[in-house]
Amino acid sequence: VQLQASGGGLVQAGGSLSLSCAASGRTSNYDMSWFRQAPGKEREFVAVINYNSMSTYYTDSVKGRFTISRSNVKNTVYLQMNSLKPEDTAVYYCAARRRVIASEFPRSLLSPNDYNYWGQGTLVTVSS
Repeated sequence: VQLQASGGGLVQAGGSLSLSCAASGRTSNYDMSWFRQAPGKEREFVAVINYNSMSTYYTDSVKGRFTISRSNVKNTVYLQMNSLKPEDTAVYYCAARRRVIASEFPRSLLSPNDYNYWGQGTLVTVSS
């Protein structure tokens, strides 16, 4: 599976952006996530959606502001980001792995080491 992220850009605080991550192959058996990495910091988990869209999970700092969704018809995962803050500035990466069993969601999907496939990243800059 090859992933291609897009949609990043420059936005003022309080604004919105929508990221997309298109996969080269079928993703209906993959759990998919967004991570981000700010300058000088480690890559951190943002949001995950399970293979059939029945379950999602977010890091606390984005709950209520970001929404992850997917289309298994289009083999694409999305991240709608609203009420953006300067601290959301980072390179955003999409990631995928074969789906985990229900009892392992989301605890087995929160680390970069849990994923086999990564997109190239798209830069989101939020100005104050």
